[in-house]
Amino acid sequence: MERMSEKHAAKKTIDKLAIVVVTYKRQQLLAKLFDSIEQLTVAPWRIVIVDNEASDETSDMVDEFATRVTKQWGQTVADASGNERRVVYAPQTDNLGGAGGFSAGVKKAYELGAEWFWVMDDDVAVEPDGIEKLAKWTPRHDVIQGSRYDFDGGPFYWQYDFIVPLGIPNPIAPAAFGRAGYRVMDTLCFEGGLFRRRIVEKIGFPDPRFFIYWDDTIYGYLASKVTNPIVVPDVVLRRTREIGNWDIAGLRQLNSTSDMNRYHIMRNRGFMARYFMVHGDFRPFLFGLGTIATAAKEVIRLVMVDREHVATGLVQIAKGWWDSRALMHDPTWKPMPPLK
Repeated sequence: MERMSEKHAAKKTIDKLAIVVVTYKRQQLLAKLFDSIEQLTVAPWRIVIVDNEASDETSDMVDEFATRVTKQWGQTVADASGNERRVVYAPQTDNLGGAGGFSAGVKKAYELGAEWFWVMDDDVAVEPDGIEKLAKWTPRHDVIQGSRYDFDGGPFYWQYDFIVPLGIPNPIAPAAFGRAGYRVMDTLCFEGGLFRRRIVEKIGFPDPRFFIYWDDTIYGYLASKVTNPIVVPDVVLRRTREIGNWDIAGLRQLNSTSDMNRYHIMRNRGFMARYFMVHGDFRPFLFGLGTIATAAKEVIRLVMVDREHVATGLVQIAKGWWDSRALMHDPTWKPMPPLK
């Protein structure tokens, strides 16, 4: 039995919850996330830190964090490895990107015996009652996306509706929640997404081949094939990194990004198409229109937000588009396998 105070034991929690954090060379942001985790009103079962840099600095930070967590909440029930400490450090020999990091982190937590996985990058902070807010949804739902505050403290709109034939998020999906108090979604965001062990068993681990971008979208798409994922109004995270953006009529934002992201946004549509083919959802003409729309969006982003990178950005968009075609016709490609 977990050695927690009566105050924590009396609050709603989530059985064998593993917080999975992926970090890479952003120690200042990671420190803010660690501070926020310590403010949680209930203790998670495990906190798995995937370090894509495998740096001594991050390792020392994790050791110090583990000491503070143990002092606050004590040890916890042993995991499959016999470890009773809540914090698990998982350094990687190479930078696996966000996709590879989340794949490795979910795999590690799964092997330790986690029943729930709450995944996030290092540029967010959790709300103190975040676990309690999510816990009320777990008896009836297997995949849950909480809401977030933006860097400025305002609401962060996330495109929860994925238009599968086009392979693009719906930019005009309503932000309001219906009478049920939640919205069914067919996507996911690894910035605060929560999912149950049996979903991992049915659809496998996140696909590390994406490296960055669309990996969480496709994981949510796959989850929607075996359950009804939901997005809820409860705010459980806040962003801690300011990102340049273009405000569109006060309704939506087009955020700044990097040339690396631009390349993978286009290239990974090849992986997306392959998953659609497996599940009978690939419509070549409509998907082609979605690819054109995606490229157009990235060109607009370059002109309106990242204009200093127009020349290099256009090259990466074109290169990613070209490489996506090769992925769509790769005879060796196979989807990530289910675990059971």
